[in-house]
Amino acid sequence: MLLMLRESVSCRLWVAMDRWYLCKNFFAFLEANNFDWVTKAKRNTALFRKVIEPGTRRERFVPLTPVMLIREVFRNLTRQASSGLCSISIPDIYMKRPYTTVNKKGEQVTRQRFVPVAAVAAMRLKEDEHPETNSAETEGEDGPATYKGAYLLISNRHDVPEEALRTYVKRWRIEVFFRTAKQELAFEKCHSESEAHHHAHFELLFAAETLLAVALFELNKEKTSDEGCTHGEMVRGLFHTRCQIRVNSRKGCPRISIDCDTKVRQFSRLIELFWPEHYLMFLWVTPKPEIYLYLPRAA
Repeated sequence: MLLMLRESVSCRLWVAMDRWYLCKNFFAFLEANNFDWVTKAKRNTALFRKVIEPGTRRERFVPLTPVMLIREVFRNLTRQASSGLCSISIPDIYMKRPYTTVNKKGEQVTRQRFVPVAAVAAMRLKEDEHPETNSAETEGEDGPATYKGAYLLISNRHDVPEEALRTYVKRWRIEVFFRTAKQELAFEKCHSESEAHHHAHFELLFAAETLLAVALFELNKEKTSDEGCTHGEMVRGLFHTRCQIRVNSRKGCPRISIDCDTKVRQFSRLIELFWPEHYLMFLWVTPKPEIYLYLPRAA
C-alpha cells in the first residue's frame, strides 16, 4: 500500500505507527522509499547516547533504555503546563541499524551501525484520555516504555523532533476514525472475497465519514456541547432515515419527489449544501438506444 501511494506522490511523507510495527528492517524500507517515520518506543528498544571521552576525544556509545531517558527529563517535563500536551526533546540519541556490505572475501555480510534518531519524551497524549482503548497494553518487554504517564517517541527525523511529535499526535484521529467506522459504519461487514470490492467498500465508507464530519460541523457549530449531536446520532438520523419516492407531474412536467420523515429536518443545511442542481440519469431500454433524463432540483 505504501508503494502504491509512492507512485502517486513524490514528496516526503510521514508514517505514524503503533509500537507493534517497530522493526528496523521496516524503518530501512520506509527511508529507502522517501518516508519519514515516528512511533512509540517499547520497553526493550535498544538506544544509545553518543559521548566524547575527555582525554582521547573519541566517540563512545553508551547503551540505555527508553525508561532511563524518560526519568532523566521527567522533572523538567512536569514543570511545563499543568494541562495539555507537554514534551522535551533529548539530543544525541542513536539506534543500531543493520546494513548489508561485502567483506574482504567478497561475501555479503550484515553489520550494524549507529544512526541518529529523534527521542521525544511526552505526556498527556490524547490517547491517554481514553483508557478503554489502551486495555490491550502489555506489561512485558513489548509494552510501551512509560514512566508515571510519560512516553518516549522515536523518529528518524532527528533534525525536527517537534514535527515528529506533531505527526504522532495526529495518529489518534486515525484510531478514532477506525473505532467509529467499526462500531457505526459497518467497516467489517463487507463479505465479498474480491480485493476490488473491499477497496470500493472502504472508499465509500471514507466518503460517508467525510460527509458525516461536514454534517456534524454544520449541525453543531452554533450549539454547545450539551445541545450538539454525537457521531452515532448522526448515523442513526441520516443513514437510517425513512423516505418515499413518488413520480408525479406539475403543469405537464414530470417530476420525481423524495419525501423524508421528520428526522431529516435537522440535516436540511447539509442537503442544501450538497444536493446537486440537477441529476443526469441514464436509462437503458433494450433494444432501443439510451434515454437521458434531466432532473432539475426543486425549489
